[in-house]
Amino acid sequence: MRIISWNVNGLRALHKKGGWDWLIGESPDVLCLQETKAHPDQLPEEARTPPGYCSYFNFPKEKKGYSGVAVYTKQEPISVNNSPFNDTEGRILELEFSEFTLLNVYFPNGGG
Repeated sequence: MRIISWNVNGLRALHKKGGWDWLIGESPDVLCLQETKAHPDQLPEEARTPPGYCSYFNFPKEKKGYSGVAVYTKQEPISVNNSPFNDTEGRILELEFSEFTLLNVYFPNGGG
């Protein structure tokens, strides 16, 4: 199984600069992105639902263009939890598969 995880610091910017094509071209089984900084409705269709992938997002409920995580997976998970630990800032996604549980978490720099 091939998993790629990357803090993209803005999924829309990554898409505009061609990084999206590279990521999908790598054909990971699971792609975890952090700091997406976008609601799924703000993304181009190919970044919302790329062919051959199931896509899952968590984003801030109040502050747009901030934090956010996404998971793209070729295998559909048994369950998806996008609000563990009362996460209101869109920093975590939990996906349960038959053989493992995947946590995609954005840990910001505390500045200290």
